[in-house]
Amino acid sequence: MPNCTDLRLWIEEAEKLGEVRHVEDAHWRHEMGAITELASQMDPMPAVLFDKIREYPAGYRVLTNALASVSRVALTFGMPTDLSNLEFVKEWRKRAGSFKPIRPVTVKDGPVLENVKEGKDVNLLEFPTPKWHEHDGGRYIGTGDMVITRDPEEDWINIGTYRVMIQDEQSVGVHIALAHHGAMHIRKAFERNESLKVAISVGHHPAFLSVGSMEFPYGYCEYDFVGALQGEPIKVIEGPYSGLPIPADSEIVLEGEIVPGQTKFEGPFGEWTGYYASPPKADPLIKIHSVLYRNDPIILGAPPVRPPAEHSVYRAFTRAARIWDALEASGVPGVKGVWCHPAGGSRMLNIVSIEQKFTGHARQAGLIASQCQAALYANRYTIVVDDDIDPTNTFQVLWALCTRSNPETSIQIITGSMKTSDDPIGPADGSGGFSSRAVIEACKPFETIKDFPRISGPSPELREEIYRKFAHVFEK
Repeated sequence: MPNCTDLRLWIEEAEKLGEVRHVEDAHWRHEMGAITELASQMDPMPAVLFDKIREYPAGYRVLTNALASVSRVALTFGMPTDLSNLEFVKEWRKRAGSFKPIRPVTVKDGPVLENVKEGKDVNLLEFPTPKWHEHDGGRYIGTGDMVITRDPEEDWINIGTYRVMIQDEQSVGVHIALAHHGAMHIRKAFERNESLKVAISVGHHPAFLSVGSMEFPYGYCEYDFVGALQGEPIKVIEGPYSGLPIPADSEIVLEGEIVPGQTKFEGPFGEWTGYYASPPKADPLIKIHSVLYRNDPIILGAPPVRPPAEHSVYRAFTRAARIWDALEASGVPGVKGVWCHPAGGSRMLNIVSIEQKFTGHARQAGLIASQCQAALYANRYTIVVDDDIDPTNTFQVLWALCTRSNPETSIQIITGSMKTSDDPIGPADGSGGFSSRAVIEACKPFETIKDFPRISGPSPELREEIYRKFAHVFEK
């Protein structure tokens, strides 16, 4: 099983895959962010490890694009690193469906306690936090982070990946969408007129980033899932200021407090849609009381950039698996594949492949896939294709869309659906509200499926024979 707690061990294994690029002498202002985004245009997208960052001591590092390839996502989850996209989704469904939650175990010491600074000794600017995009409102230390909070009424721990901007040497601002569990914890505390203690890990094994981005049921602690992933409890220490459970192997952890009524403008920030869609607004201010960090600490950066991007890669696999699970749980038969296309940030464009069984089957699959919990947030298009189409192959999907759909009858519009404040088409104030979405049936009409024109080209059997006999022709 994988070690899902130590980032340094993960980097060693990623190096063996040949997928880590080392960059020295980059500046935290714009250069690191631009390099990260330009690296995401490569195929495959390499992880980038920055060292000897301008104005900072050697050894203070930043890792980006950690989860930007299927092989590194597989490495993170302890799966074979040679799987195709659809093979990964299928294998992940098998594994995740059998996981039993394993609660963390508290230990007294760990590498994160190698350095502890408190009170007036706290200086967040001693870490090489990038300004990721040229027009960002500040330096974002939290992009691949996990924000740790405790429910003030029910005492359960939530782990969420939310953006965190440095406001000054001893405070940060946090932006959390209202529907997320971290925001619920804050609201509950404020309704009781209480402050809320927070711990923010900004460097850790990428498994925490991935799991912190997943949608879990209310009351479920993400630590339990990471424990199940590695087959044993993760080790946590009790934060000296917050009392919250903190991974003992974290690289850097900020401990602070959110006080009712204390806010400060946060943003703008280039978001996962590839736009500055929401304007700056007053968000909770976190006063940092202590900083814990390892020697030669590493920030895990996961800045959202215009697709293709890291966030749209690793989230595509787990979200596709959850949509597939939801379809089968709803009784939809014949599902052969699901893909959440990275061009839509793994949210806005979802494709479902089915073996048609009855009239209306494609519409049933599309409507449920567009409204299930895993696809509810910010979905815009759901395309249903036949089982001869690989949903992860964009060219095949577009071919089916062009040749098997009739715009007049194949498109269903759903109004009043959940949207995102990061939606670039409005409203201009960045508020939530409602959105519409389209379900497109790009399948052969079931009523005439037997009479649908025969597909030209080699049969699957002939294709395999040609690949085998003339393999040298098709070698890359």
